[in-house]
Amino acid sequence: MNELLLIVTIAEQRVALPAAAVESVVELDTLIPVPRAVPHVAGLSALRSRVLTVIDCMRSLELGVSRTEGLVEAAVVEVDGHHYALIVDSVEDVVEALSDPSPVRAAMGPGWERVSVGMVETEEGALLLVDVAALVLGAAEARAA
Repeated sequence: MNELLLIVTIAEQRVALPAAAVESVVELDTLIPVPRAVPHVAGLSALRSRVLTVIDCMRSLELGVSRTEGLVEAAVVEVDGHHYALIVDSVEDVVEALSDPSPVRAAMGPGWERVSVGMVETEEGALLLVDVAALVLGAAEARAA
């Protein structure tokens, strides 16, 4: 599998995002709240004259609330023609996948199980490969669908 992966930390867990799905990694300094938005939408932000919907990954996974004051790191992705910034704890590196995703053989909790593509081997060890569209969708919307 020669896919590149972006290693990020979400809720203190190292996971991998498909690098092909990530347009850029940015630091956001201003979030504009969105009244009546679903809980995992942290707000809106502007990037190069483009409005981004900012997704709180911890809330999407139902694991708490991400820090949104000051500078926050985010991975910018496009899902169904819309741009989103996924708030992450930190961004580490880009690595190559050494295997195809394989099923996870342990209980991870409902949030992680909802966004999991599987475990993938890298030079950094085995990492959970995360579906960015599932993160954007959020838990409440996934239950409603």
